[in-house]
Amino acid sequence: MTGTRRVLGIDPGLTRCGVGVVDVDPMRRGTLVHVGVIRTPVDAPIGERLAAVAAGIRAVIAEHTPQAVAVERVFAQQNSHTVMGTAQASGVALLIAAEHGLPAATHTPSEVKAAVTGYGSADKKQVQAMIARILRLDAPPQPADAADALAIALCHAWRGPGLVTTAADAGGQTPAQKAWADAERVARTYLRARA
Repeated sequence: MTGTRRVLGIDPGLTRCGVGVVDVDPMRRGTLVHVGVIRTPVDAPIGERLAAVAAGIRAVIAEHTPQAVAVERVFAQQNSHTVMGTAQASGVALLIAAEHGLPAATHTPSEVKAAVTGYGSADKKQVQAMIARILRLDAPPQPADAADALAIALCHAWRGPGLVTTAADAGGQTPAQKAWADAERVARTYLRARA
């Protein structure tokens, strides 16, 4: 791939659905394009809530024209009501991606955390801090759903096919990729020392 890749990340939920759009260049540098949270009232009928989530995602796609969509994969929780709402919002996000002809993928929470912090069990504050650092923001994105959406987008951009067409394609690393990997190792060591 040449040029920048734009990815929409979605942290699905009915009450709060995080959406984040990032541009990632061939050297893995990320730039914030958009971040927000689609909110729906807890007392509204499920159909209306899903329609609001769908409208919010469609608006982000229309305004920012991403090239791919990444959604956090639903994982088992003890609260089946929460899992059901998350799964429904996730399905809506994947459907809208298909309607727009956008490639879509899902990533587990541990995949996303490992991609941005180097540690698959990182807590939300660690993820927020690393997102602020990676995207060169003055403060961590709030709320956590917004930071999670950006983390999902970055995870997909970094792990997705065709990001870099350099020495990495032949199994090597460019100097910039090596520097990035070294910086990630330092960040992981720092975060583990603080845990």
